[in-house]
Amino acid sequence: MANQNQNQNQNQNQNQNQNQNQNQNQNQNQNQNQKKQKEDFSVKETTPNISAGRVIVGDRLPTSFDLVEQMQFLFARVVRAKDLPETGGSGPCNPFVEVKLGSFKGTTRVFEKTSNPEWNQVFAFSKERIQEQVLEIVVNEKEVGSGADQKDSFIGRIVFTISDIPIRFPPDSPLAPQWYKLEDQNGVKLVHGELMVSVWMGSQADESFPDAWHSDATTTNVENIAYTRSKVYISPRLWYLRVNVIQAQDLFLKNKSGNNEIFIQGVLGNLALRSCPVKINPNPSWNEDLMFVAAEPFDESLLLSIEQGQGNSNKHESLGSCMIHLKDVERRIDATPTASVWYNLEKPKELEGKEEVTFNTKLNLRISLDGGYHVLDEATHYSSDLRPSSKYLNKPSIGVLELGILNAVGLSPMKKDRTDAYCVAKYGPKWVRTRTIVDCLSPRWNEQYTWEVYDPCTVITIVVFDNGYIHGGKNGGGKNGDVDKRIGKVRIRLSTLESDRIYTHSYPLINLHTQGAKKMGEIQLAVRFSCPSLLNVLQTYAQPFLPTMHYICPLSMFQLESLRNQAAAITTLRFKRAEPPLSKEVVEFMLDVRANVWSMRRGRAQFYRIAGLLSGLVSFVKKIEELRSWKSSVKSIVGYFIFLFIIFKPGVILPATFTFLFFKGIWRYRLRPRYPSHMDMQLSHADTATNEELEEEFDNFPTKLSGGNLSKKYDRLRGISGRVLAVMGDLATQGERVQSLISWRDPRATTLFLIFCLVAIIFTCFISFRVILFLWVTYLLRHPRLRFDLPALPQNFLRRMPAKSDSML
Repeated sequence: MANQNQNQNQNQNQNQNQNQNQNQNQNQNQNQNQKKQKEDFSVKETTPNISAGRVIVGDRLPTSFDLVEQMQFLFARVVRAKDLPETGGSGPCNPFVEVKLGSFKGTTRVFEKTSNPEWNQVFAFSKERIQEQVLEIVVNEKEVGSGADQKDSFIGRIVFTISDIPIRFPPDSPLAPQWYKLEDQNGVKLVHGELMVSVWMGSQADESFPDAWHSDATTTNVENIAYTRSKVYISPRLWYLRVNVIQAQDLFLKNKSGNNEIFIQGVLGNLALRSCPVKINPNPSWNEDLMFVAAEPFDESLLLSIEQGQGNSNKHESLGSCMIHLKDVERRIDATPTASVWYNLEKPKELEGKEEVTFNTKLNLRISLDGGYHVLDEATHYSSDLRPSSKYLNKPSIGVLELGILNAVGLSPMKKDRTDAYCVAKYGPKWVRTRTIVDCLSPRWNEQYTWEVYDPCTVITIVVFDNGYIHGGKNGGGKNGDVDKRIGKVRIRLSTLESDRIYTHSYPLINLHTQGAKKMGEIQLAVRFSCPSLLNVLQTYAQPFLPTMHYICPLSMFQLESLRNQAAAITTLRFKRAEPPLSKEVVEFMLDVRANVWSMRRGRAQFYRIAGLLSGLVSFVKKIEELRSWKSSVKSIVGYFIFLFIIFKPGVILPATFTFLFFKGIWRYRLRPRYPSHMDMQLSHADTATNEELEEEFDNFPTKLSGGNLSKKYDRLRGISGRVLAVMGDLATQGERVQSLISWRDPRATTLFLIFCLVAIIFTCFISFRVILFLWVTYLLRHPRLRFDLPALPQNFLRRMPAKSDSML
């Protein structure tokens, strides 16, 4: 009995300890959720000191950068030197120049064995950080040697007083450089040695600003200073390459036994695609399309080969191949099919030396570069460009988008209590990158960029990154294999912006990682969408969302997803060749490459979006149930007489509906959104996601988990779930677009819809409901010859409505 009591006490103690641990974990989760709720994730309106829309008075000079705060910089251009004296050596010196202003020092590259070097480098010092009143430009000689005590030799210098430096603003021409005699350390002019320089005060609107060395972007590694400069990138113009494989003739089969099959393999760049396998046959036929993405100027070649073997394995042998140069491929802009061509295949390597073997294998193909499509390289819901690939199909622009990237506040340290932040903004084919502000948690960029707008129902994406390449070696890699880490993302839909209005807001930067969602700071932006003709903007709402070819010759969802991944890979490779390059992680995050990978968090968010749409139907059913159950006799009787009135007067249904929608839209005008949309934590369910769900979301695809068949099944499940997730998102988006008709999220579209409702009220009052129903059914059941391939006007209008997907993380 005593032992039993002891065991019972031990079990009770263990249960109490487990309960305590569970309570502690619950308390920790509650505390974390409370901390997240305390953080302010809202958009705040700001009042920056910008000159847009104001009268220029006093000493403020006009500038084209009217959406950013004007910043003053001291520029020093070091052009060249001549007749530099020797410093003790028997030959010419190894000169370089140091530009010193207080504690800041910029250095040019070193020229070996020359007395007349030419640098042509510009140095920029922020006026806010100027502490000295003297700018010193020193010419030194680099001593040859590897000793630790090796010091550079002084040749001469030039000294400028800050107060005497002239002020220059564009559109003034560049300041002409002048020759200056070098002085020694005592201020005495040297007999030999002159330096050509120009020094002036300017702003970020100066044409020398992007390529200058900046004092707020200094690094210990001069070789990687290019990684800190602001640049503009243009993504390559992409086309769809359609390879229609028809049939082959006179195949030289190697092994007719076994389970071997025949298929076509196409290789373009680093991508290989295969057709469906067919049974062994000397004259097989496929009639199948292989779709690739090709980039101008089409320098690559397409390699096509007929393979014999197992289609689902790498064990196969070539039966012949041919090389097709993309420059020779026909380009088309409509659905007119190209002529089929027979291509003679080359012998396989094992048959090249056997002349007795007759090889007459031919392949019948239709190959075309389709320029009537828009090559999707980003998610459809966040598209920034909808124009076709061919320039001949492009329409004129309807407006201009201007973005001012002002500053960021309260950034979280990304590496060793420091952050080297820069911004990347993408709209259409134009990508912009601001300069990197080194070791600053509240950087000020104040850079302004402009894009042409061809469709208002597009989205601009702005992302803040931490630069991980400025402290590495020659290849740009960080010391510890660092990469550019994302800090936060902002998306703004142009159709939600009023014309010619300047939006100055501070947006929260939310970073989602395996430990949860965290606010990384705030970024202040100024946005203006200007359109000279409102009629041109309104006409786009009646046009198809995508180019005509997407509806005449539609591509499957599987093809679009595969082609989108190809386009992202081509863009990534092209930007790697730029200087400074945009890293792979930057391009993939900007293009949302992992948007369709399964995520439990996103699945739950999409489910609640759908549930929110059905809440109105559920409430209507509850009201009917209340009337049927006679909870309120007055309401039930009134509802019954309304039903009888509708039965005997069905013609009032449509006028009453449109009247309700009209006044509902008018009533919601006072509740219209005042701020642009932003990343919503609660809508994305980022604040309630568990660590296990986040680890699954950030797992690579295919997964890194081991387990053979388990890993394959898991990846297959994730692939299928990703498609289900995309369908759920599309369903929720369609419902939210219907809601946005009267939500004033897109003020122009809501105005058009309310005008339509007003016209419909008048129309339905004078025309019988039976006539309207007859016309609608007749139009719906019309003969296919009387139908058009393009979508109808209401469908085009609804496709352009904004949805809450813009605010999804």
